[in-house]
Amino acid sequence: MRLVVQRVLEASVEIRKELISEIGKGLLVYLGVGNNDALTDVDYLVNKVLCLRIFEDKTGKMNLNLEEVGGSILLVSQFTLYGDCRKGQRPSFSKAAISKRAAELYQNFVDECIRRKIKIETGIFREMMKIKSINDGPVTFILDSHKLF
Repeated sequence: MRLVVQRVLEASVEIRKELISEIGKGLLVYLGVGNNDALTDVDYLVNKVLCLRIFEDKTGKMNLNLEEVGGSILLVSQFTLYGDCRKGQRPSFSKAAISKRAAELYQNFVDECIRRKIKIETGIFREMMKIKSINDGPVTFILDSHKLF
């Protein structure tokens, strides 16, 4: 499972010019599911995202996590995180999970955040979305449950 995590001042999702969801301070998280991913990947990445100390404390040092700043998550599914662009001009998505499995793990991520009482908003799985955000920093991280960067 791969995530792109951006610290934001605000973010929103529109579908067909209709506002679907929005957050203030928090994290915009793009989530891609690979064909070998399982619930253990969800657990690992939920823990990682919620514990990341990427918000500034009073001294300006990245020392606070999402809960400590009262932030929210805007979670957006993005299968293109598994696009392999190494060969040719057109990305291959052969390592992306099939839609049904990806939707299940995406929902497991949402459910686990809710269970932990994290404020979470979402896009709509398999919809074309317009994402707006104001990145805070900018601060952006790539997380992968199967390899280290």
